[in-house]
Amino acid sequence: MLSRTLLGFVASIFLVGVAAAQSVTATVAPVLDDNLPAEAAPSGKPMTVEDVKVGTTLENLMAAFNGESNANAKYLLYAEKAQAEGYGDVASLFRAAAKAEEVHAANHAEVIRRLGGKPEAKIEKVQPRTTAENLKDAIEGESYERDLMYPAFMKVARADRQRDAMRTINYAQVAEAGHAKMYAEAAEDLVRMTDSTGQVYYVCPTCGYTVTEAEYATFTKCPVCFTSAKTFEKVS
Repeated sequence: MLSRTLLGFVASIFLVGVAAAQSVTATVAPVLDDNLPAEAAPSGKPMTVEDVKVGTTLENLMAAFNGESNANAKYLLYAEKAQAEGYGDVASLFRAAAKAEEVHAANHAEVIRRLGGKPEAKIEKVQPRTTAENLKDAIEGESYERDLMYPAFMKVARADRQRDAMRTINYAQVAEAGHAKMYAEAAEDLVRMTDSTGQVYYVCPTCGYTVTEAEYATFTKCPVCFTSAKTFEKVS
């Protein structure tokens, strides 16, 4: 997992020196794919933050809400598949990440409403493949959000001085970084997880920060948003 010091730094650096004024200036409608991997840029070259098509802060949050809502639904299906294949530990991880995506979607929805929008999601049909393939897909999706989508959205929110939007984007980006790391570790250790019965995770109800039971025992407040650890939701 990311160190608490690093997480605290990441969680705070985006918010430094930003005024509380509320305005929306960009006007280009977003065209986004939450599952687009970094190597799938139209030019054939690795994508950069500049390649992500963005709109206004409101439009970006609506796209993010749709993406998080779909990730929640997809990960629950992946959890069922992992459980059926005997990877109980992986199923637990997918369920914990799904809960975090639910938190992110709710956070985005709250800001969308404040900006005068209506949060809407179109849940796409997903056909789970093998657990190994599902982990690969999850890694790609989380990495895209961590490295490209949310940084691009953050640039717009900062330019617009949309403090609430910056906060919800930051919460999601930090959590997705943790999810990508946990998925990668699970993929590397998948053989050992055969016939596993599941494990316990804890999810922050405020920002979606996700930790193992062992890490949960090391702090009393969320390292990202400082919510009391007593309020974390237990997922297994």
